[in-house]
Amino acid sequence: MSGNEIDTLIDLMAKLPGLGPRSARRAVLHLIRKRALLLTPLADAMQQVAVTARECLNCGNVGTSDICDICASEKRATGEICVVEDVADLWAMERAGVFKGRYHVLGGTLSALDGIGPEDLAIPRLIDRIEAEGVTEVILALNATVDGQTTAHYIADQLEDRVRLTSLAQGVPIGGELDYLDEGTISAALSARKSL
Repeated sequence: MSGNEIDTLIDLMAKLPGLGPRSARRAVLHLIRKRALLLTPLADAMQQVAVTARECLNCGNVGTSDICDICASEKRATGEICVVEDVADLWAMERAGVFKGRYHVLGGTLSALDGIGPEDLAIPRLIDRIEAEGVTEVILALNATVDGQTTAHYIADQLEDRVRLTSLAQGVPIGGELDYLDEGTISAALSARKSL
């Protein structure tokens, strides 16, 4: 490997989220030092994923088949669909291990500034799935941003009277201290308060 190839690898690694040029240089140096243990298996795994990875035709999750394991599982056919912005959000929900239904990945949020309208997202496919799968509840698990909430309201309007709509609770996180929270979080927590 010439120095130019190493520089190319560093430049590519620096484009990954959370890695800048300095972290990328350290990561590449570590990979080179552990070539047999890390670099070669990583390169093989990346090549394999480059060939086999695809988007689930049903929900938008990323897997190695046209229909992901979650959509293919009869155990997940609970009548609930959890709507998320992107695959990273789906994976976060799965790590928590508490939702046993199916998902729907929108591929982003509505954004007038960025020119992203409903036709640019997987909203029509969501509506089709509700009809086809006998969905009884749609859980809107969108980020608590302006665009996320705008998208949630748009979907709620489209699905009104078709299905039960719920959203994730918002407010004080477990282990959170009021003194460290922003005003929006405190306001959401107060609005969503519940009886004890």
